[in-house]
Amino acid sequence: MALDVRRIFAFARRAGRAPWSSDLERRKRVGVVTFDKNGEKVNLGAISESPPGGVTREEAARELGELGEELFELQDLLWGARTHSVLVVLQGRDTAGKDGAIKNVVGLLNPRGVHVTSFGVPTEEEREHDFLWRIHRQTPRRGEFSIFNRSHYEDVLVVRVHDLVPREVWGERFGHIRDFEELLCEHGTIVLKFFLHISKDEQKKRLLEREEDPRTAWKLNPGDWQEREKWNEYTEAYEDAISRTATKRAPWTIVPADTKWYRNLVIARELVQTLRPYRRVWQNKLDEIGKERKAELDAYRARKT
Repeated sequence: MALDVRRIFAFARRAGRAPWSSDLERRKRVGVVTFDKNGEKVNLGAISESPPGGVTREEAARELGELGEELFELQDLLWGARTHSVLVVLQGRDTAGKDGAIKNVVGLLNPRGVHVTSFGVPTEEEREHDFLWRIHRQTPRRGEFSIFNRSHYEDVLVVRVHDLVPREVWGERFGHIRDFEELLCEHGTIVLKFFLHISKDEQKKRLLEREEDPRTAWKLNPGDWQEREKWNEYTEAYEDAISRTATKRAPWTIVPADTKWYRNLVIARELVQTLRPYRRVWQNKLDEIGKERKAELDAYRARKT
């Protein structure tokens, strides 16, 4: 069946909630800062890496369980309706918790419809293409989730901090990224971008803990300490990248990441609150498909009689 994305979006708007609309005041009430305006000034130093007061681990665990159930239901509707897909971008410094978020939040989903990609140093083949080539190949099909552990943003972060390409090259990439993400949105992809915001002291603590724990010692890398020496340079690069690529349809959420259980809760909340407005759109699509399937079955039975 041919998909008319514009019709689906128009239906959502008539229902009073555009699928990609953001609600900054709601997000602020839960201690989260979201950027959805291109060019808006970003000051990470003014944003807390810790949970707001009044949130307990026990309450967070209970809420995460409830969110997990709803997220699973929403994923099932997404899978059946096949009108949209979901792209989750996880960015953050070393030890910020990208793997932990994937384990504890993405783990709430049905693995049938989830694809996780970790982007490392580009291969020789990837370097022979434009910087978005390897990224586009991993974007989600309709009905599915794609989770990016690091992403195309490395090409305006690492290359900038380490002066791997000229300024005019990485500077032009912000526009390419905005256009790329807009293209995905036009195709029905729901884009959520998370920056896992960790403090310098917490990062040091986690790096030292890795050395002491045999279960995590395999993660040890001198490069983590070397990158730490460029903390301020990365802060500036992240602030610039977030400011220059934040849009209504592909916003950035700054996740306080010093406390792991709160980090997981924030990401799960944002996922559910972003996808929840689509529930009626997807359910209506499934109802429509169900009627068509029943008509086909009735026609088949009529031919048999």
